[in-house]
Amino acid sequence: MYRSAVAARLLRDTAAAQKGSGWLSSLNHSRRFAHSLPFATVDAEELLGARPAEVQNLVQGKWGGSSRWNTIVDPLNGEPFIRVAEVDEKGIKPFVESLSNCPKHGLHNPFKLPERYLLYGNISSKAGHMLSLPKVSDFFARLIQRVSPKSYQQALGEVQVTQKFLENFSGDQVRFLARSFGVPGNHLGQLSTGFRWPYGPVAIITPFNFPLEIPVLQLMGALYMGNKPLLKVDSKVSIVMEQMMRLLHYCGLPEEDVDFVNSDGKTMNKILMEANPRMTLFTGSSRIAEKLAVDLNGRVKLEDAGFDWKILGPDVGEADYVAWVCDQDAYACSGQKCSAQSILFMHENWAATPLLSKLKELAERRKLEDLTVGPVLTVTTEAMLDHVNKLLKIPGAKLLFGGKPLENHSIPSIYGAVKPTAVYVPLDEILKHGNYELVTKEIFGPFQVVTEYKKSQLSMVLEALERMHAHLTAAVVSNDPLFLQARLLIIRVLKPSWILQEVIGQSVNGTTYAGLRARTTGAPQNHWFGPAGDPRGAGIGTPEAIKLVWSCHREIIYDIGPVLQLWEIPPST
Repeated sequence: MYRSAVAARLLRDTAAAQKGSGWLSSLNHSRRFAHSLPFATVDAEELLGARPAEVQNLVQGKWGGSSRWNTIVDPLNGEPFIRVAEVDEKGIKPFVESLSNCPKHGLHNPFKLPERYLLYGNISSKAGHMLSLPKVSDFFARLIQRVSPKSYQQALGEVQVTQKFLENFSGDQVRFLARSFGVPGNHLGQLSTGFRWPYGPVAIITPFNFPLEIPVLQLMGALYMGNKPLLKVDSKVSIVMEQMMRLLHYCGLPEEDVDFVNSDGKTMNKILMEANPRMTLFTGSSRIAEKLAVDLNGRVKLEDAGFDWKILGPDVGEADYVAWVCDQDAYACSGQKCSAQSILFMHENWAATPLLSKLKELAERRKLEDLTVGPVLTVTTEAMLDHVNKLLKIPGAKLLFGGKPLENHSIPSIYGAVKPTAVYVPLDEILKHGNYELVTKEIFGPFQVVTEYKKSQLSMVLEALERMHAHLTAAVVSNDPLFLQARLLIIRVLKPSWILQEVIGQSVNGTTYAGLRARTTGAPQNHWFGPAGDPRGAGIGTPEAIKLVWSCHREIIYDIGPVLQLWEIPPST
């Protein structure tokens, strides 16, 4: 059985095994100075049952506790190791007042305190530099591992994406987000000008699986545009963002600009109903997203669940690489990514290759010792295996690999622990009524469905895509341009006829990768990440995403004259 010290040593060994060369060689040296970090109040290796860390709330510029403490257990051994000060319904008044006191025109806008655009450019520059320091990036990577176990490289990758994002919005880049435009009017003195305008009081709710990247990117986007956010992160991982808030304060973030709350869902819902924020960003399950959309009268932006698909086209090549990407997409972070590969549509040409055997080999080399597979924080072992068994009752279905619990561990039973799993289901069976809903149920763990299609069955694949409800990420693994997109064929009589309006032309997913190296996961900071097909869809990472989610359009029409000297009052109209 794991002890707390053993769990901490596991993370040290994982980092050492994966650090490679370069600046990470200073890793062991930096550990001795964890407490020397000027912002940090915890150490990842000292989150022990005997000395649990505490997570506080921030409201109206002051950190504080609560009369109610929620104990978080170590996902590797079940020992209580973090105490979170969770606000209950009796303690929401300061948070409601803080949001309510923010005007609708925001903390800044193009006409109000524009110097704050420069302030946030400087904050981003300093915070980006801090995260670039090996001892700081290592601090956050190991802290992420403690609360949302994943391999060191996966955790470090989250820190690096966040660092690059902050660098991207340094200097004048925040000011450029509020760029306006002008259109000539109908007469002298008239000019129509469009501005990006903040919402003012806003709320941000983020999940457990990316405890640093998602909240930081959305929080900073909200602040850049002039909003005052109330941030709530899943309590299981909120210690990561609490430490990041302290880093941002150290880098110059005004303490009154952001409120940070820990609470259960019911209490947070009450805060939203009473404070009435002008916009709420929610990242998480579709069920809660739909409830919030109703409760908040549609004033939401959503980045909800994703049953994400990958299609392998007819052109076979680089089988080792494609298998490796499939393994990463389906099983990295134990499948706990909203962009994880949920279903693989494999052209019959690929079925004749060793692809599946390679995929099985890659999946089976994942192990708890290096956290390349680990605890599943929202689905129990029994629930995942029950889903597998239901799928195997479909005619023609078979277990490709996995389908068994992890062995020799002390992961608490409230979490899931299964081997990376794939179940094959025939395409024609997937489309049948009753089967489709079961097959496309998102399992937020190391699980995927695999199926095969023939050239004549591509229309069935497209039908399966059309019937899906979540359209987050997707991948079309093909270098065949005729397969990737629609083309216009000029036939002998010179009549244009659209044919092969294939995968890209007949699908919706907001972040779609196309080409031999296509993937569904691993989005960097340099492109849009978010769903499509829903007017409530929220993006993340890019200037376009920030402007869409965290500002609205305001048009100001200057009409200063002059009035013609001989102008007379015209007849009534």
